[in-house]
Amino acid sequence: MKPKIGLALGTGGARGWCHIGAIKALEGAGIKPDIICGASMGALVGASYVSGALDRLEEFARAITRVGMTRLLDINPSSGGLIEGRLVSEQLRNLGYATDFANVDRPFIVVASDLFEASEIWLRTGNLVDAVRASTAIPGIFAPVRLNDRWLMDGGMTNPVPVSACRALGADIVIAIDPNSKLHAYRHRFRHAKPADISPETAGMIQAAPTMLQPYLQSLLNHNTSKPKGLGYFTVLSAAIDLMTDQIRRSRFAGDPPHLIVTPDLSHHTILEFDRADEAIEEGYRAMSGQIEELTDLL
Repeated sequence: MKPKIGLALGTGGARGWCHIGAIKALEGAGIKPDIICGASMGALVGASYVSGALDRLEEFARAITRVGMTRLLDINPSSGGLIEGRLVSEQLRNLGYATDFANVDRPFIVVASDLFEASEIWLRTGNLVDAVRASTAIPGIFAPVRLNDRWLMDGGMTNPVPVSACRALGADIVIAIDPNSKLHAYRHRFRHAKPADISPETAGMIQAAPTMLQPYLQSLLNHNTSKPKGLGYFTVLSAAIDLMTDQIRRSRFAGDPPHLIVTPDLSHHTILEFDRADEAIEEGYRAMSGQIEELTDLL
């Protein structure tokens, strides 16, 4: 009997675009996972895959620019995050995401975290976009989501690469894709990075933006300095989230290791650089392609 293949798509913010390339490499090799589970950005990409909308998501991701990202940012600190996230949910619906878990083409779990119960939550029923939005609620950036009488946030806070969810759905072979696998190299590069040049046009765009939005835009466009006077809010937040999820991932893998770990090198990407999808997708494709032979041996 053919073994059931589970695909665990990990967290990583903008690094998670690599999941698109990894899935394309699998399908190019004639391998179609039977079960998909995702946390945070892994949930966003996984939901598009099981909705039959992966090509549309890829087209959208490759077209994103730094300025274009600002059109998805509905700033509202009173929502519990800097960004409320309604515009993100609307964009996912426009990309053809299924309206409900009942409409996806294979078993799929979205992993989220209960903010007040401090527990991992597996979402399998109800509105798919709402579940994805909850799983992608990065602490300090996106507002939490009220769903099923719970306040839910980023799935990476409890299960960054949901291998256990794949096994619970009956996977015999679990492939884990970890966009955060090589972050220590990024830490080294960050310390020695040079300032990025900002064009007069881009500087004008920052100045024209709402005052509350300007620090976010500045952090996207020029978050590195050779001798920083102080670390910016988004730099600290990104590094802290990376540290937290890395420690959780190591602990989870030690107790519940996947059969195959795909480790794209996205050490030079931060969780906020969504405009670098081309690079992330290609790296995901390269990393998965390099392990197809090993995967074939397992099957």
